[in-house]
Formats: sequence, C-alpha cells, structure tokens
Amino acid sequence: MTDSTPFLKSEREGAVLILTMSQPATRNALTGNTAVAEFVQACDEVRRDPGVRVVILTGEGPVFSSGGNVKDMQRYERDRPSPDAIREEYRQGIQRLPRALYQLDVPVIAAINGPAIGAGLDLCCMCDLRIAAEGASFAESFVRVGIVPGDGGAWLLPRVVGLSKASEMAFTGEAIGAAEALACGLVSRVVPADQLMAAARALAGKIAANPGGVLRMTKRLLREGERSSLESLLELSAAYQALAHTTEDHFEAVRAFVEKRAPRFQS
Repeated sequence: MTDSTPFLKSEREGAVLILTMSQPATRNALTGNTAVAEFVQACDEVRRDPGVRVVILTGEGPVFSSGGNVKDMQRYERDRPSPDAIREEYRQGIQRLPRALYQLDVPVIAAINGPAIGAGLDLCCMCDLRIAAEGASFAESFVRVGIVPGDGGAWLLPRVVGLSKASEMAFTGEAIGAAEALACGLVSRVVPADQLMAAARALAGKIAANPGGVLRMTKRLLREGERSSLESLLELSAAYQALAHTTEDHFEAVRAFVEKRAPRFQS
C-alpha cells in the first residue's frame, strides 16, 4: 500500500529553496509512498523558476533517509511479481529520482541530519554538496538485504568517494560515521547537529549571491565534464561563455568590480 501523506515540505527563503523529507515515522523512506513523484515535481518546478539559485535538501526527525522501505519488500515474496514487472517498477519508480535530482540545473546542498542508508546514501550522492551533522552515518547497505543498488548508486558513489572506497562500502554494507565520511570526501563538512541548517543556509547564501543563469550553466559544465572529453567540454564551455558574456548580470558584475561595490544581479 502506498502512503499518500505528502513527503516533501517546501520552504522558500529568497533565492534558496529548502526541501525537507517529512515522514519521520518511516525514517523518510523513499519507496512505498509519493516521494519519487514529489521529487520529480519539485525539480520540474525549480527548472521553470529562474529565481531559484540553490536548493537545500534535509530530513525531518533523527534520520536523513532510510532508503527503500524494507517492510514493503515483503510483497516480492508474497506476490511473486515477474522479473520483467520488477524491472519496469524500478524504471518508472526510484530510477526517476536520480534522473530528476542529479540532472537538476541548480546547485543542491544535502544537509544530512542523521543516518543516510541505502538509497538514502545514494540520494546524498545525487546532490552537489554535502554537510553532515556529527551524528550522521552512511551505508551502501543493499547487499545486506539481498539486493543490488537499483537507483544508480553503483554509478553515483564511486564518483564521490572513488572506486575502492565505494567497493568497500557496497560489498560489506557496513555503515561509516561522519568523521570517516569527511575523510573519504563523502561530505565536505561536519558540524554539530544544532548548527547543521545554519551551516547549510550560510553556504547556500554564498552560492545564491551569484547570478542564477551562470550558476546553472556552471553546474551543467561540471556534470558534462564527468563524462565528456576535454575537447568536447571546451567546445561547450565556449558556447556557454558566449551566452554569459552577453547577459546583463555579466555587465553588472564587471561594473561592480571596477567600481568596487557589491553587484546587483537581475537573475
């Protein structure tokens, strides 16, 4: 049965959009509810709104996200759906999440308030920046419940922590703490729990102080750089730069630099 309770809470603070996963009773599980559909809708809305420059993603309660709803997985034994049906379920379900969030044009900060388990960890890796509370923990734990990372984790995690560390985490399923996550580059900062959102807001503010259009193009170049050749990326960079040099925000930034004042951007 799918839980129809709204999963995401949305709060706008100027150019910053805060998305909070708000089903602590299920440890903010990403399946068996409307989580994926709500994430896809939120990403679509951000794409259409040039006023959003940064997104902060966090969780309500003591857990960031427990990933897949393991209790819900009992239906695979009970109902015995065919492999083809399960494959299509993943394609039309959880796999829509990385396609929407990872490809989102604006920078996304994960403010990780507690354990990020399985698909919850992979959700962190779909974000651009990760700040963790001291009590946060992380586990690529699919193997421990007899399944593989079905949400793209085998592609996402190695790009964040490197193949060796990702392999260790995926093959053992063991959790690591915030200090180890910082050491391996999974997160860029660890802060006391009561300072987590303040740190995320401060970082978001530094990002949002820049022109929105250029932020979106910069993120796109970083994403393209993960899979393209240098020559291809240089060509795309030249095209984006041609657009950037013709914007009012660029003109204003140069004027402000010369006049030694803070810029006033339009987007």
